[in-house]
Amino acid sequence: MALTFIDEARLEVRGGDGGDGSVAFRREKFVPLGGPAGGDGGKGGDVILVVDPGLTTLLDFRYRRRIEAENGEHGRGKDQYGKGGRDQVLRVPLGTQVYDDESGELLADLDQGGTRFVVAKGGRGGRGNLHFVTPYDRAPHRAEKGTPGEKRKIRFELKLLADVGLLGFPNVGKSTLIASVSRARPKIADYPFTTLTPNLGVVSVGEERSFVIADIPGIVEGASEGVGLGLRFLRHIERTRVLLHIVTLDPDPEREPEKDFERLMTELERFDPDLARRPMIVALSKIDLPEVRERMPEILAQLGRSGRPVTAFSAATGEGVRELMIQLSQLLDEHPLEAENASP
Repeated sequence: MALTFIDEARLEVRGGDGGDGSVAFRREKFVPLGGPAGGDGGKGGDVILVVDPGLTTLLDFRYRRRIEAENGEHGRGKDQYGKGGRDQVLRVPLGTQVYDDESGELLADLDQGGTRFVVAKGGRGGRGNLHFVTPYDRAPHRAEKGTPGEKRKIRFELKLLADVGLLGFPNVGKSTLIASVSRARPKIADYPFTTLTPNLGVVSVGEERSFVIADIPGIVEGASEGVGLGLRFLRHIERTRVLLHIVTLDPDPEREPEKDFERLMTELERFDPDLARRPMIVALSKIDLPEVRERMPEILAQLGRSGRPVTAFSAATGEGVRELMIQLSQLLDEHPLEAENASP
């Protein structure tokens, strides 16, 4: 399956060079003694990032390696100033972080729609000779060169902005759940790593209450060290306020819901200790299956030892799904966005 969700990109950006100032003199018939008339060079264009909430990936930058703004025009005679260079405006998705690719410094965290950030400034235009007149030099023969535009190598990282992040091993039913509670239509199949790209869905709870839920691709043991889909998708969980950790019975006899829960909590702790302490509901899925239904009381009791709220549901039949969404909505109300640490 082709992977169209691009959440990282590298490119080189350069602001336009400023135009040179002009050395020129007046030659009009009725202007005695003439005088300097060299105009200033125009400013180089900036490279500007603008957040577009309609974008969901960095696909536009997959094959673009270098982006330059327009240079400013040189100044001309008769006091004519050079025209400024056009800005190069790049649209990026909400949740894009911009890093200096050489130093690793975070330059901008673009987490609000419409935000503009100048990532490479255009050079300043040079002054023409009309600016250098002094009582001792009425006809200066010098002007300034324009300054070069700012040049840098940058890296984009996209972190999804969602209220609730779904967490769990592959095939525990995350994609089926998000498809049942929203209009998102992730690919669903009976094999590991069905979900290769994060999916966002909007869940409505009542007429005036809704929240965004993110189906993060399945994480496996060792993900914090790059195993499986690894760190690439773990970072998307950082943006979520609340986690829904889904477990279920697996045909593998060595897999148990409680052990799966503990393994993934260990991965969260290794990746970011704050994530392991984030508000969370633990849910047992696929309770429409006889083997899961039979062991449901036992499994919920085991999961309850974590001290987190536990519940059970079946996305296939809808049992317990609405109650789960209400629980998540209430947990979000208890942890409003303003109270969250906004740093990545």
